[in-house]
Amino acid sequence: MADISVTASAVVAGASAQTKTGVAGAAIAAGDIVYLDSTTTGKWQLADSDAATAEARGQTSNIGVALNTAALNQPVIVQVSGPVTLGAVLTAGTAYYLSDTPGKLCPFADDVGGDYITLMGQAASTSVLNIDVQYSGVASA
Repeated sequence: MADISVTASAVVAGASAQTKTGVAGAAIAAGDIVYLDSTTTGKWQLADSDAATAEARGQTSNIGVALNTAALNQPVIVQVSGPVTLGAVLTAGTAYYLSDTPGKLCPFADDVGGDYITLMGQAASTSVLNIDVQYSGVASA
């Protein structure tokens, strides 16, 4: 997949951002897509469209974009909805999805067969993603 390259130092929450806080369950970079692992660790982990569990693939209300870089067991703030500046080159109007590379984002055209489709949001501009997570529960063909 051609994942979107995010500049961690440029990740900034928008004015109407909704966030959650917690503890990192892995090394997380600002801009990574993460989910709250409620079944085992209770910590934020890297989301993955071809993970073994539905929760890790986005079937949760606790999935979003990490706003800060955090090492294992450090605090992390996660934006779960609203506009976020990613410091990435996006195409305005394009939908972006959870990648099969843990923690990454990609356009639908780069989806690989067998990955579960989780819409993360739509680009409002060339640098801002409006987070609006939609989990399909369906693997792509």
